[in-house]
Amino acid sequence: MNPHHIFCALDSKRMASLIRSAKHRVCYAAPGLQLAVAQAIREVAETLPADTITVSIDFNERVMRMGYGHIDAIRLLNAANVPVINSPGLRSAVLIVDDDGFVFTPTALYLETEPQSEETPNAIRLQPGQISEVLLRLSPAARTEAIAAASSEQKREKLTAIQVEVGVNEVSPQKFQEVAENLRLAPPVKFDVARRVQVFEPYLQYVEIGLRGAAIQRQRVEIPKAIQKLDAGKDLEGRLRTTFDLIEKDSKVSSKALEDELNEIRKDLTRTLGRQFGRVILKSIRTRLDERIAVFRTKLAAHQKSVEATIEQKLAESRQQVVEHYLKIAIDHPTDEMLGGLLTPEPTEHDFRKWLDTQLSKVFPTADKITLAMTLDVSFKDVTFETLNQPEFFATLKDAYPNVDWDKPYEDFQALGEKISE
Repeated sequence: MNPHHIFCALDSKRMASLIRSAKHRVCYAAPGLQLAVAQAIREVAETLPADTITVSIDFNERVMRMGYGHIDAIRLLNAANVPVINSPGLRSAVLIVDDDGFVFTPTALYLETEPQSEETPNAIRLQPGQISEVLLRLSPAARTEAIAAASSEQKREKLTAIQVEVGVNEVSPQKFQEVAENLRLAPPVKFDVARRVQVFEPYLQYVEIGLRGAAIQRQRVEIPKAIQKLDAGKDLEGRLRTTFDLIEKDSKVSSKALEDELNEIRKDLTRTLGRQFGRVILKSIRTRLDERIAVFRTKLAAHQKSVEATIEQKLAESRQQVVEHYLKIAIDHPTDEMLGGLLTPEPTEHDFRKWLDTQLSKVFPTADKITLAMTLDVSFKDVTFETLNQPEFFATLKDAYPNVDWDKPYEDFQALGEKISE
């Protein structure tokens, strides 16, 4: 680090080195605290007075999930009796070691690695006057020291009026335990893995599109066991066995036209990568898919209204067909179960019809249940590291999208992996 440069790179390793050289004071304020920096603070805490070390962070589990710091760094300072101040919402960062001070941009390791060289500066060196001003607003000890050394009553009053502008309360044991338990139950993702996955996040997503409950022409109801015992013949071949087609295959309430349109949307705007990887969509076409799906939902709603207006009659006709088929069988061969539910030992045709219809009412759906069950499910998921790390995934992706140049993101993905392994 060139001492004459105003712009410089400040990563955890360099901060730890600076802190270890401290002779009088360490002041650290940032969203979070990395282990290497905490270790250096713990070491100098053995020789420096306690009130000359200030550590202020936003002690929040989200901060740690973003990679601004690590829970073990706070645990380390707690064990060394170094106070850690909680400054909720803090996103700026400052490091002051003796007479050197820096304002720096902390790195969210979830998104990127820490700066690697002076060619990627993330810090600005503070001037002596700026260091004093920052200390007055961060360190109660520095403020007390400045007040005591004031050369006049007027300066002393001015310094006394300055308040600490970040947090003033230490991270409580209860707060530490709460955050630590949350992180234990749901650990943060591995940041190196997350960064590799982010290479492909702008390009594609998994997508699942499914139309449920609309295919009434394929719905069947099971003939109740009580009716099956009547020993039905083979009439209504193709519809009536132990199950019964709810409506005719060519009915006007068939969903075939809708299903054909949805299949066309799938074919045009998404691609299948086979059973192993599923179906994907390029994010560049996502808006178009959303528009097509919105139009399709409108048509589905219209279809539901059409079905609701006509299905009640269709269901009644279907039930009547089954009743008529079984009626003579029931009259000629009544079962004990049937007779046991009738008041008269000599039931009439009406009694048999009513019994058959009652049995069928238990299995035939109502019109509102049929229409409410018609739903279009569309879900998106980002690609995962496990998928991207399989060599055959990219070969399959290139086959599905031959006109897309996948070499650049693939090379970036591989390069990040090489950096991780170094």
